[in-house]
Amino acid sequence: MIGTPRGHRTMSCELPSDRAIVAKARDMVRRTLTSWGLPDLMDDAVLMVSELVSNAIAHGAPPIRLSLRAGDGALRGEVSDHGAGRPRLLNLGRNVDHGRGLMIVEALADQWGVLPGPEPAGKSVWFVRRTEGQARGDAS
Repeated sequence: MIGTPRGHRTMSCELPSDRAIVAKARDMVRRTLTSWGLPDLMDDAVLMVSELVSNAIAHGAPPIRLSLRAGDGALRGEVSDHGAGRPRLLNLGRNVDHGRGLMIVEALADQWGVLPGPEPAGKSVWFVRRTEGQARGDAS
């Protein structure tokens, strides 16, 4: 955790492109949000990070970076990778057992999106959740 101006807190780490890291990423999010005093956001943030890291491993390319930032009444999570593909929401039937990661992020986040990376290949998928006292869906 790094202290930043205006009381913002940040955490960022590079993750190996290995499915075993997904559980470790969830633990990192739990520990970080606990130390930041944001337990109310923990379950949703852990699930969103888990989905985004899994997607980056399955469909992206290393290096994969997980970042969290808390401040100004919100938590922002971001997972970046260097894969060429762009994630998109899928319209899936009931019998499909995968492909719902971005639907989960869309359901739990107040805002989310995809930013292109600084190189031709690569992207960052991000989400924002308001902290306690900030209404969901309130863009302020």
